[in-house]
Amino acid sequence: MLRPRPDAPPTDLPWTGRACARREDEALLRGQGRYLADLAAPGCLHAAFARSTFAHADIALRNLPALRAMPGVRCVLTGEDLATLGHLAINPLFAGVRAFDQPVLARGRVLCVGMPIALVVADTTEQARDAAEALDVDYRALPACTQAEAALAAAPLLPGWPDNLAFTQRHAAGDLDRARAQAAVAVQLHIACPPVAPMALEPRGLLAHWQGGRLTVWTPLQSPHRARLELARVLGLAPGQVHTIAPDVGGAFGGKASLGPEEVALAACALQLDVPVRWVATREEDFVSAPQGRAGHIAAQAFFAADGELLGLQADLLYALGCRSTWSTPVPALNAARMLPGPYRCAAIDIVARGVATNTAAVGIYRGAGRPEAALAMEGLMDAAARRLGLDPVAVRLRNAVPASAMPWTTPTGQRLDSGDYAGLLTAACALAELPALRAAQASRRAAGECVGIGINLYVEPCGTGWESARLTRWPDGRVTLASGSSTQGQGHATAFAQIAADALGIAPAAIDVVEGDSDLAPAGIGALASRSMAIGGSAVLRAAQALRALPAADRPVSVETVHTAQAEAWSAGCCIVLASVDRATGAVRTERAFWVDDAGTVINPLLFAGQMHGGFAQGLGQALMERMHYDAQGQLLTGSLMDYAVPRADDLPPLVHRSRPSATDANPLGAKGVGESGAIAAPAALRGAVLDALAPLGVTHLDLPLTPASVWQAIQQATTGDIPC
Repeated sequence: MLRPRPDAPPTDLPWTGRACARREDEALLRGQGRYLADLAAPGCLHAAFARSTFAHADIALRNLPALRAMPGVRCVLTGEDLATLGHLAINPLFAGVRAFDQPVLARGRVLCVGMPIALVVADTTEQARDAAEALDVDYRALPACTQAEAALAAAPLLPGWPDNLAFTQRHAAGDLDRARAQAAVAVQLHIACPPVAPMALEPRGLLAHWQGGRLTVWTPLQSPHRARLELARVLGLAPGQVHTIAPDVGGAFGGKASLGPEEVALAACALQLDVPVRWVATREEDFVSAPQGRAGHIAAQAFFAADGELLGLQADLLYALGCRSTWSTPVPALNAARMLPGPYRCAAIDIVARGVATNTAAVGIYRGAGRPEAALAMEGLMDAAARRLGLDPVAVRLRNAVPASAMPWTTPTGQRLDSGDYAGLLTAACALAELPALRAAQASRRAAGECVGIGINLYVEPCGTGWESARLTRWPDGRVTLASGSSTQGQGHATAFAQIAADALGIAPAAIDVVEGDSDLAPAGIGALASRSMAIGGSAVLRAAQALRALPAADRPVSVETVHTAQAEAWSAGCCIVLASVDRATGAVRTERAFWVDDAGTVINPLLFAGQMHGGFAQGLGQALMERMHYDAQGQLLTGSLMDYAVPRADDLPPLVHRSRPSATDANPLGAKGVGESGAIAAPAALRGAVLDALAPLGVTHLDLPLTPASVWQAIQQATTGDIPC
């Protein structure tokens, strides 16, 4: 529960739209945060996992009795010991996805480097890790497939599967053959978006205690209420026997959206030991075993008329899924497919999305979850068409943008774009960047021998569907307790939710205490993911506050609980323009300036809004320029530490000039749209477009991500000499 210092007087309204300081920060800045690693009940034991060092192999465990006899070791569990547990599920809303049904701990075969083989519990963390490292495993290596295309042709990795194809989804509309025949040009794009690490500051972990017939679990997951139900199902407990708590969480970004095998194994162990057991992952563990993001390859072809009109779109999206499922395994591929053709009109489409099991760690949702890939495809095609037709890339986008007068607009994949002025966003971004002057400066620098480019990304962002809950209790002293079914990982929910409720109740936010992430204290909810917290969670708060205000004052506590179900999906949009330069001698990319106009509907707190935008842009820049989980031919991870895996630093980020240009939406009572993923969508396509524009005079027409100095330099060499020198 967070009790802030007093705010301004309650007569000073409205609170919505005000840049109130984050009430969460004072305790954290004073070192008073309560993260998982800060929690250790008396008598707590410590856990470590023995993990596979092979990507694919049959295994036999040789020295279990010796491990159990090591100093301090209290318990060693293997896959055989946990064979009766249920399997982690994929969201049942995604029909047609094969069940992975992987055991919690490997039994007889490992399917990726880092797959957990055994759980060791000991008196200290060091003793647990020593014993885990001492496990003697006999490996019989099998062929490994880390790439989706290779896995399509390989033998099945999972028992009972005829091949490695987990799902296929197709969207088709209009007459694509006619579009092809009428087109003045056809442009093609092939782009790989390799897997990346969500890279939260706080790694994964779990603390579990079975006491009095009830399991209490502390976990930094984004969906603690869903984790409660999943744990109960897999462990064979009644939901009422499981209590989940999300303490302070040091970031998540989708990587902590799903319960994993480690959490289940630890909870099962706690049931046996009847004492608290805690596991906190190391950074190395998270690299090899935590869910990854992206891992998609898009092949697209678009057909354009001579005036730049988009007539048809054909796309094949192929995603690597790893060797086990998450709750949201198919989401990145399905999101990317349904979002095409983005903010543009297109009458004819044929879009296929496929997901393939591979010998890598699980691939799940990561900030954007398919949205950045869709933007990369569409913006790449728009730029390619403009070059082929000799048209201005802004003009081509304006020619095809869904007009504001047509809203709400139903896309050819069946999505309802609820609101937005895409042409207005593009025009405003061009004005913000002073595009004519920017292009004139670019021309001067090019004449002086520099490689300078301008990239444009006009994108859309759906912010999730479903429901969320809120319970407000008014106490006789006038204070209010707000309990939300959502959860927070640093977004500032307590600040924003209190502002929403304060306006509806006619009081100050300081009079409102906010509770989240505890299944005993807060009503059930879905959690924080898919940019849904304000649009859906905030709307639940608003409705509960309105209902509470309608009740008469009383000399006893009065509560109202509301479940808000989104009547439609709210779609954000924005336009980002980036100026970048490339050092021709080294291939190094420098992001010089970024200009950004965004429509997120009603902004509850501009300070939080700006933080989300800047943080998302930094992660999008990381994906674009440096981040990649790289496996070798044997499935060994070559980027398994921060010595090898690059993340953005402060000096990698450009000056970011941002303006908000909201439009009204009827998708929720707040009028809010998503913002949490905007930056991760905006940056990659804008940066890739800028670098390709910079290298266009050299003849470079294709670049995969990330745009590292080595890959950019190789593209320059190949374009200018026809070969890549050794």
